[in-house]
Amino acid sequence: MLDHLVYAVPNLEGGVRDIAERLGVQPTMGGRHPDWGTANALVGLGGQRYLEIIGPDSRTTHSGSRPRPHPRPFGIDDLDAARLVTWAAHVTDLDSCVQTARVAGYNPGDIVEMSRTRPTGERLAWRLTVSASDPGLPGDGVIPFLIEWGMSAHPTESLTPACTLVNLSATHPHPHHVRAALQALGIALVVEEGATPGLQAELETPVGRVVLT
Repeated sequence: MLDHLVYAVPNLEGGVRDIAERLGVQPTMGGRHPDWGTANALVGLGGQRYLEIIGPDSRTTHSGSRPRPHPRPFGIDDLDAARLVTWAAHVTDLDSCVQTARVAGYNPGDIVEMSRTRPTGERLAWRLTVSASDPGLPGDGVIPFLIEWGMSAHPTESLTPACTLVNLSATHPHPHHVRAALQALGIALVVEEGATPGLQAELETPVGRVVLT
């Protein structure tokens, strides 16, 4: 069910350069999220999977601009270093999946409509879940948010698979709570007990095996 990994960076241009050097591939610029004040770049991971590098939109001005109604997602405003903050699970019927999870004892949150414009001018639209209690980071990022692309083209259709996701695992101080939520979502993910919550993605790249955390 993995759709994409979310790698948040305090500076998008610097984050793209760093990922290009670490993975040996040049990320493809994605687009802007005007409502969030962010922009992204993508790396194909094979199939309908990709790595999203997301950070502040450098074209958003601060002086004299209209303030954003809320902080940027994924804790981007507080980042002092890049990190793998969360992931998205792809579903084909978002409404049904949310209802099923709620019946099973876990609330994925509200369904929100999103869109962005590619550098080519093509508009992408999708729907995703946003948790009111943990905006952007359910289960400290270990529990994925759900995403549905509907009739919109999937971002990987314009990406050349440059890397391969070999494994995704997680740690959390309270793994039983996280595992219960994952079970309600019908998602299998290895979650071990650890002092701090976090994700670990192992990628096969042109320069060898690389681990992102």
